[in-house]
Amino acid sequence: MPQSSDHSAELRAAARHFARRRFLTATGAAAALAFATQLPAAGAAAAARLDGGRVTENPFTLGVASGDPLPGSVLLWTRLAPRPFEPEGGLPAHRVSVQWELSRDERFTRVLRRGRVDAHPEFRHTVHVEVDRLDSDRVFFYRFRVGHWISPVGRTRTAPAPGARNTSLKLAAVSCQAYHDGYFTPYGHLAREDVDVVFHLGDYLYEYPVDAVGGARAYTDRRLPAVFDRETLALEDYRLRYALYKSDPDLRAAHAAHPFVVTWDDHETENNYAGDTSEDDVPPEEFLLRRAAAYRAYWEHQPLRRPQSPTGSDMRLYRRLGFGQLAQFDVLDTRQYRSDQAYGDNWQLPGPESEDPARTMTGAGQERWLLDGWRDSRARWNVLAQQVVLSERRDRVTAGHKLSMDSWDGYPASRQRILAGAEAAGLENLMVLTGDVHVAYAIDVKADFRDPASRTVGTEIVTTSIASGKDGAERPPAHDNLMRSNPHVKWINGRRGYVTVALGEQSARADFRAVPYVTRPGAPVSTVASFVTEAGNPGLRPV
Repeated sequence: MPQSSDHSAELRAAARHFARRRFLTATGAAAALAFATQLPAAGAAAAARLDGGRVTENPFTLGVASGDPLPGSVLLWTRLAPRPFEPEGGLPAHRVSVQWELSRDERFTRVLRRGRVDAHPEFRHTVHVEVDRLDSDRVFFYRFRVGHWISPVGRTRTAPAPGARNTSLKLAAVSCQAYHDGYFTPYGHLAREDVDVVFHLGDYLYEYPVDAVGGARAYTDRRLPAVFDRETLALEDYRLRYALYKSDPDLRAAHAAHPFVVTWDDHETENNYAGDTSEDDVPPEEFLLRRAAAYRAYWEHQPLRRPQSPTGSDMRLYRRLGFGQLAQFDVLDTRQYRSDQAYGDNWQLPGPESEDPARTMTGAGQERWLLDGWRDSRARWNVLAQQVVLSERRDRVTAGHKLSMDSWDGYPASRQRILAGAEAAGLENLMVLTGDVHVAYAIDVKADFRDPASRTVGTEIVTTSIASGKDGAERPPAHDNLMRSNPHVKWINGRRGYVTVALGEQSARADFRAVPYVTRPGAPVSTVASFVTEAGNPGLRPV
């Protein structure tokens, strides 16, 4: 018999209280490590070196990845973890020398660059290799070696040069991959897609406990260690959770096949946090310690460059990438700098608190950076890669409608400043890539969402989740009400999957790809809807 909601809430509260006590009694050394800068301390850097020949188990269990392609540079990542579900990853606290190679072909008969880098125990033996002075707009293959162990081969690319007259680019957008809600089957299909780059729009992991059978995965042939059956709070918790997620073969395949551009949302740290404000109203100084641990583990386990390495509880994740004359990508962080959600969060009636002009989603510095970058842009398409739904979503047609206080609807003045900045910059082809809501949307961005006849100023492509929300449904429960209440919303689908977007000089096409289930492996993928928007004529048309 299911428990009552009150009893379940009491159990969750008790679990959080126990977890918080565990967090607060963590060692001072662990706290200091969480707030360290990106380089090991002098003493730690001098830690003994472990000879690669003494690594007796495969250290590349978590695969390889690349990210943030630049015109003449690629970023390569891996982590050494022979036993990834153990707190130390199965390696002693020694440096390990890692060899890397970059080749024109996947058989490595034409190796262009090779080198050696130390994997430090302070960063759980993760490595970030930036390879520069490469030809632009080229595909490369890479691999790592420790002793006689050779990693899987990864495929990556450089971006076109800033002035290049490139005429096509195909990207994929993904988000929200709760391990306990199902298999990452969509990633297996994405690994076989012909795309140039993948944008991960947040919720790479979830902080919630994962039981011994993997939640909805319902393992019958294995048991997960008890270390996962608790909320992530301390640095080692987050590191272990990344190891769990990266143990998924479909996720590893997607990373090996394509360069990723990543940004976080909330669950990489804590559900619906805002700046230094925790969902659970813990003191900011306590929450910032947790945030520092989460940010450090995020950087350690993602293919990010040196400018994104954290300093204490801060990490500059927003950044800009260019792909020739065709596209400029502005990657936002809508968590670290935002005002606290109005009216206690969730769906609420809008009012003076949510509509306060001083409220911000991005923080003043990131907002200036974005608008300045748009003013300087000469790209055909300006693509905003970010986390939560930008466009308005009313929950009913009638008066008294509610809006999501966690999305841009809870920050309408901030949204209006962004859209006004796009108009002032003369952007004709604004595209917004969004995740978060576990539902796919195709949306026309309006100059005034209160007036359905107002000018369309851009398009918003919302990708559904990879696994969060379990199998989902083609028509989610709120489908009809949302469609009636928001005429700028052209389409909604609640299955799991991803979206691909092919950018061209004259138009862009979005193909929404979905699987029928994720609670068991092996689901097929299909294109469930396609839309086109013309350059210079914003708005989505079904095809």
